[in-house]
Amino acid sequence: MSNIKLALLGSKGAGKTAVLVRFLTKRFIGEYASTASICPLAGKQLNLQIFDPCSQSGSSRCILEEPVNWADGFVVVYDISDQMSFLHAKIILRQIKEARQESCKGPVDLPVLLVGNKRDLCNAREVREEEGQFLAQEEHCPFQEVSAAEDYLEISNLFTKLIRHVMENLKYRADRRRYSGSKSMAKLIHNVFGKRRKSV
Repeated sequence: MSNIKLALLGSKGAGKTAVLVRFLTKRFIGEYASTASICPLAGKQLNLQIFDPCSQSGSSRCILEEPVNWADGFVVVYDISDQMSFLHAKIILRQIKEARQESCKGPVDLPVLLVGNKRDLCNAREVREEEGQFLAQEEHCPFQEVSAAEDYLEISNLFTKLIRHVMENLKYRADRRRYSGSKSMAKLIHNVFGKRRKSV
């Protein structure tokens, strides 16, 4: 069974937990107690662990350190009827990228999903859909506006794509480690045999 770790990040009131509950239970948020779930995907059983803090303050970087270092993928949620939550999502996306680039010493393909929630509140919209699309293009991540109150299929499809991206990313990293290890062993063998030939 594969272990997938996702971090769900966004401003207080953006509806990130409601988005998650809709994905996990197909229902709008009511009872929510678990942050781990067994999730079937393409015939595979996945152990899905989710970091879902109550909220993050826009000026605080330290609260991102734990999920950024722990997670395999990220869902960043903002409320389309709250401009400040969108600005905070922008800060979170940049901090995730910076933190991962520092730890990986260079660019890295990072599974991140940007979600504009509360599409059912279009009459109170403060963030245009084009703004979300532009931010996602800047940060090279998928984007979708949804309504946790109304949409299940769209939210399910988004999470499924993200999980598949995470699985591909984990497989790629594992393959690179194996290749790097076998290459190092080949160099070691070559050095040992090379020295022996010289000494004969």
